[in-house]
Amino acid sequence: MGVGGVLRIHFTAEDWSRLRCAPRPSPLPELHAALLMLGAPHEGLLFGRWRARTARALPAAAEALADLVPGGAPPSFLDVLGETREEGFAAIRAAAPELVRSELERVYAGRGPAPAWIRDLHAGGADGWRTLAGAQRAAYGAVLAPVWGRVQDLHRAEFARHAVVLAEGGPEAALTALGPGSRLRDGVWEWPGGTGDVRLGGRGLVLLPTFHWRGAPLVQDVPGRPVVLAYPAGPGLPPAPEGPGGPEEALAGVLGGTRAALLRALAGPSTTSELAGALGVSAATVSAHTAALRAAGLLATVRAGRAVHHTRTPVAELLLR
Repeated sequence: MGVGGVLRIHFTAEDWSRLRCAPRPSPLPELHAALLMLGAPHEGLLFGRWRARTARALPAAAEALADLVPGGAPPSFLDVLGETREEGFAAIRAAAPELVRSELERVYAGRGPAPAWIRDLHAGGADGWRTLAGAQRAAYGAVLAPVWGRVQDLHRAEFARHAVVLAEGGPEAALTALGPGSRLRDGVWEWPGGTGDVRLGGRGLVLLPTFHWRGAPLVQDVPGRPVVLAYPAGPGLPPAPEGPGGPEEALAGVLGGTRAALLRALAGPSTTSELAGALGVSAATVSAHTAALRAAGLLATVRAGRAVHHTRTPVAELLLR
């Protein structure tokens, strides 16, 4: 990504119906963003300590990944999604052999002989693929696994924020809110600081927040697949390992244990008496909690004859996800 340029993403009418935000984070794109940030020359003040700590934690097996980016730009067959590291690597392994060969030739063009394992990968050898899998596994364990819970929390918050902006302002507001200074003009989304022209051509666009990369957006543009734009999100600092407890305890800490449990119990429309039985509390207690949740926009209540039925609102669904 160049500095001072402009990234232009060209939409067709069909692409607007295929614009979406990734509902969950993807381990491999986040890992690759972290490794790119590890070698980035900027953000020393904010990322300096993280960079030094992460570099010390990287095992020797992960060093092979540097061989894939001799010029700083990775081969495109690494551009995959997937909700687990294993799922992501399976997508990489399924890349067409001709794509793997051409991309390795591209990144090594004019750079001298490639390491032996890269040459084996180029030939489709099992040893080359084992080396790549082991390097990614080692890097994930050292860099991403300790903070993956935090990344998931940050992604949920970013997904909810994007959903609210989209609902209130429409696609243009949702897109321009992702990047300071970006704008939508005549079907072209312009993002200062990036480079290149990306033509979606009906493939659609997936917006993927990343919480380790702080530079210009990273574009995954593989023929035949939706284009993925990984953009910097979150507080601007590297995610830190989460403390005791997890998202469920955190939600209970904000709403209170009974209200959090009540929301989780609402898998479908339920009456006050049904919720009281499920939670082991009185109907009066349930009524007090549902009133508070309804006032906060987390619960909707509809009367059907003498009974009332409670359901979670979309905002509550986002919180629980």
